[in-house]
Amino acid sequence: MYYTIVMKLIIGLGNPGEKYRNHRHNVGFMVVDALAEKLGVSEYELSKKGRAQYAWVNDGKEKIELFKPQTFMNDSGFSVAYAKKKHKDFKISDIYIIHDDLDLSLGTWKISWTKGPKVHGGINDIEQKLRTDKFWRVRIGVDNRGPKNKVTGKAYVLQNFSEEEVGIIKEVIEKVIMELLVRVKEEK
Repeated sequence: MYYTIVMKLIIGLGNPGEKYRNHRHNVGFMVVDALAEKLGVSEYELSKKGRAQYAWVNDGKEKIELFKPQTFMNDSGFSVAYAKKKHKDFKISDIYIIHDDLDLSLGTWKISWTKGPKVHGGINDIEQKLRTDKFWRVRIGVDNRGPKNKVTGKAYVLQNFSEEEVGIIKEVIEKVIMELLVRVKEEK
């Protein structure tokens, strides 16, 4: 039996380094790492040229590249443009970019085509470097500020999730992973 191989590029955004690991801004990395674990990926390779970590998953029907830029968030476009240029087989509609979103409350998420947050430095840089806004966005809500918490969005995303928030984010990550896997398998 002949199958068409489905190719997808799933990119998680975040900041590299241990000190940023549990920041709200790194939820994209968290999703890609959880997806990698679910798909049996034990480690990533490093692309020095692309300044990114990546891993391929291939079961004969689906070929997925999991990708984490190792630039800082607001320079993510460099790595994403490198991956797109390197893999000519990827159509722009094959790219899913996972990122934090302060326009969505904690515990919510959306997968949308071209529609993203009002302000997101990483997404803005990617749009500029790809010269398009036409890609899938996996938007993970991270806003849990109450009326008394007047911290700026920039400062807020660079804070760690609280213990209670970690539980909520883990549930969201599991739902997002299941939806991504369904989408990959349906798009044959």
